[in-house]
Amino acid sequence: MPPCFVWRNVSEKNDGANRDVTKRSARERLQAEREQQKKKDKRRRALVVGGAVVGVLGLAAVVGVIAANTGKGDKTAKGPVAAPSGATGKDALAIQTGKDGAKSTLTVWEDFRCPACKAFEDNYRDTLHDLENRGLLKIEYHLVTLIDGNMRGTGSLNAANAAACAQDAGKFGAYHDVLFVNQPQETDDAYSKNAKLLELSGKVGGLDTPAFRSCVENGTHNSWVAKSHEAFRAGKFKGTPTVLLDGKDIFGDQANPLTPQKLKEKVEANAGVTPKPSASASASASPSASSSGKSGSTAKSGTTRSSGSSGTSGSSGSSGASVSSPGSKTVSKETTED
Repeated sequence: MPPCFVWRNVSEKNDGANRDVTKRSARERLQAEREQQKKKDKRRRALVVGGAVVGVLGLAAVVGVIAANTGKGDKTAKGPVAAPSGATGKDALAIQTGKDGAKSTLTVWEDFRCPACKAFEDNYRDTLHDLENRGLLKIEYHLVTLIDGNMRGTGSLNAANAAACAQDAGKFGAYHDVLFVNQPQETDDAYSKNAKLLELSGKVGGLDTPAFRSCVENGTHNSWVAKSHEAFRAGKFKGTPTVLLDGKDIFGDQANPLTPQKLKEKVEANAGVTPKPSASASASASPSASSSGKSGSTAKSGTTRSSGSSGTSGSSGSSGASVSSPGSKTVSKETTED
């Protein structure tokens, strides 16, 4: 029988070998776990970086959408300048009424919210219509947004755009008169509401059409109106209305104030027409008229007026609009905001 110590030494060797295998297996497992953890960490970092990139791209996309939609639905004076049909003058910033062959040209800068402009129109409307219809005078209207700057709001801009839309339809003259006859109080920005402007278009036959409504609601000519106002500022005019006859200011001389009769005589003289006594002149010369100092005539419904160079005419859009007799009062100007 072999000695016992021999078996004991073999057993110890086996135990040592087993321990070595166990240690090696533990190290291998630990190494494998570390490698697996490294892979997990790498994947996590990739996901974090990828998420950040997606977030940046998403933010860029949102910013792009916001930028792309900035200004959509904005009806203020932005976008390309679209002059109305038949616009004339420098940079096509004027709308002409009357016949091209007229000897005299009246240049008028006015604002549809301006009370002084309304007073001018009410005082001179009949005389201007008469001179235009006789082929003696053409008028170049330049639209201004002075009151929007002074009183805040967008009524001047929106009304001017609507008037330009009426020019597209060949009905500027009639709609122009309707806007002044129905002008709200200066502090009431009623013309900022397109619904009001569309309602008034119903007073001009054939104007309230889908094309006109679209033009008004989209602010088609807003940028053109803004450019017209900038031309007014560049001209350093003192206020509205500014009225020039053949380039000469005839409305701002307080020492020798203009009257409808004086304007008529000047225009007739330019055309070589012998002046005829007018009913308004006779009325102003009568004692009763001069002593009362009040209005002696009214604007008539159905007064014809040429609309632009096309010669289209239309109704003035109102009956019974008060027009003061010549010299009954001095029409003041709405001064500039500068």
